[in-house]
Amino acid sequence: MKLKYRRLGLLVLAILLIVLSWFGIAVARSGLEVRLLQREGIPLLYLAPQGAKAVPGVLVAHGFAGSKQLMLGYGHVLAHAGYAVMLWDFDGHGANPTPLKQYETRRALELAMRSLLEQPEVDPTRLALLGHSMGSGIVMSEAIVDTNRFAATVAVSPTGANVTPQTPRNLQLQAGSGEGRFVANAQRVLAQAGGENANLAAGRGRKLVIIPGVEHITILFSDRSHQAALSWLDATFGRTHESNYVDLTSQRYRDRRMGWYGLHLLGWLLGLAALAPLMTVSQESTVSIAAIRRWTGLLLAPLVAVVGLVLLSQNYRIEDLGGVQVGGAVGVWFLIAGSTWLGVLAHLPRPTLRAVGLGIALFVILWVAFGAMAQVVWLQWWLIPIRLRLWLPLAIACFPWFLAAGIVQQNIGVGKRILWWLGQSVVLIGGFVLTLNFLPQLGFMFLLLPLFPPLMGILSLVAGLLNRAGVYAIGSALFFGWLLAAGFPLSA
Repeated sequence: MKLKYRRLGLLVLAILLIVLSWFGIAVARSGLEVRLLQREGIPLLYLAPQGAKAVPGVLVAHGFAGSKQLMLGYGHVLAHAGYAVMLWDFDGHGANPTPLKQYETRRALELAMRSLLEQPEVDPTRLALLGHSMGSGIVMSEAIVDTNRFAATVAVSPTGANVTPQTPRNLQLQAGSGEGRFVANAQRVLAQAGGENANLAAGRGRKLVIIPGVEHITILFSDRSHQAALSWLDATFGRTHESNYVDLTSQRYRDRRMGWYGLHLLGWLLGLAALAPLMTVSQESTVSIAAIRRWTGLLLAPLVAVVGLVLLSQNYRIEDLGGVQVGGAVGVWFLIAGSTWLGVLAHLPRPTLRAVGLGIALFVILWVAFGAMAQVVWLQWWLIPIRLRLWLPLAIACFPWFLAAGIVQQNIGVGKRILWWLGQSVVLIGGFVLTLNFLPQLGFMFLLLPLFPPLMGILSLVAGLLNRAGVYAIGSALFFGWLLAAGFPLSA
């Protein structure tokens, strides 16, 4: 009875955290005009202060495998500070169904600019650009081509462009201290642009800002990055803040949405912990598997996966497998590695309809926990039809890995579970680094590496709560397949 009340208390706490997190998101959006637009097949998102008139407009471009949602941190900070902001999905990204083709990215930017100028709050004589990674090169190039239109450009994690000491006007470069290659890119671009210069009035402003403690993805959620961009634009336009949410004598608006997202995720995990005893199945067949076989399978798996991908690359464009750039290759990597691990374990639990049903229920819980708020915080989570067709093939490819991981984590204590989490994280990171040594065309895999430890840690926690390999494997594979289908660009 005491255990029952404890689970009920946990469930109530989970509900409170979820409700509180959504309240926090609602407060972050309060005071803003938010419009979802569609222009010639390109999805756009517009943010501006409510009741604003003749405010500067900013075009915000995402990077490779990003989306308009991933740039919302800059969008919210700028909009709360009195700017009108337009974000969009490049071809093949987010909710844009057109496959990504090289050299066709400018069309989306020009269409986004026309859409921005149509908004009644925007002053068409005061415009600026901000872009991340791939988007940084696009916005710098646009500001060079159309020099007089854009008063300032902010390039976050910059790639490159034909900058000069005169163009683009008022260029700020940002890079995270943990993304060495992009720091080097930023330094090279700064030198090419004539070095640092404080003369913003003449359009010659040049500055490099190194954001401490972040890398290529986390820089997008860094308050220092957001505030540096805002300060540069304010200095360019000679502005004071016009937002009701900014007290000039105190703090500017700070984007805390990722904190609310984390609270939302925690709430759902606590809810899962409360409900886990109800998600039981008849005892899965368990056999004693020697530790040497468990670890040998895990260590051998990435080696076989690398060999498999290298062989495939002899006859196929490995970076475009399955109609999705890089993500298809990631799925095949998991298929080969997971099958190898299962082969060494030489054990498969007997499937049951109840286990399948509970596995699907687990996927629904993970889908909501990770994705319901992601749609308005950092990721285009709702899959458009062309991406939805990719989901099940990618999930099936990932299934062997999660089944093997579920088997080795069944009926073990907390200490061993932590060890398996560390083992999986190290093997995944090492395996993908090894893959890139042979297949550099899959270079975007590097950006996934920091995501593996926290993601595998959460899924290992789920494995411990359920302690059923089959249920865990079905739910985790469906979830991970969805993540791959949502995140990578569509290929032609």
